[in-house]
Amino acid sequence: MHPIENIMQVTMNEIKQMVDVNTIVGDPIITPDGSTILPVSKVSFGFVTGGGEYGSKMLPPPDDSRLPFGGGGGAGITISPIAFLIVKSEDVKMLTVDHQNTYETLMDKIPQILTQVKRIFEQNRQGQKEPEI
Repeated sequence: MHPIENIMQVTMNEIKQMVDVNTIVGDPIITPDGSTILPVSKVSFGFVTGGGEYGSKMLPPPDDSRLPFGGGGGAGITISPIAFLIVKSEDVKMLTVDHQNTYETLMDKIPQILTQVKRIFEQNRQGQKEPEI
């Protein structure tokens, strides 16, 4: 195996140890009221490996016919929490960490709005006064 392959293999193994499925979807947290909360994160990573063989054209290569090798590798990982998935009885809600635009906010509120509208229609059928929203 060439030394650069060894460096790449070690770098990838280290990344595998740092990032697993529990990094992206965290361990469930069960609250006293019976809700289950699952943290969801975005994971970005990258790595680089490089090296080269060094020697002189004037000197013959060593006995193993390989020139001296110098190389290195590095990796970077970013883990950003993006949301929490909340499961309570039959309800499932996604609570995003950062609402950067109106569309995301609206999408998150649709289940709550539909529940309110359904409640209003049911109360109207029963002849009750409409609740204020």
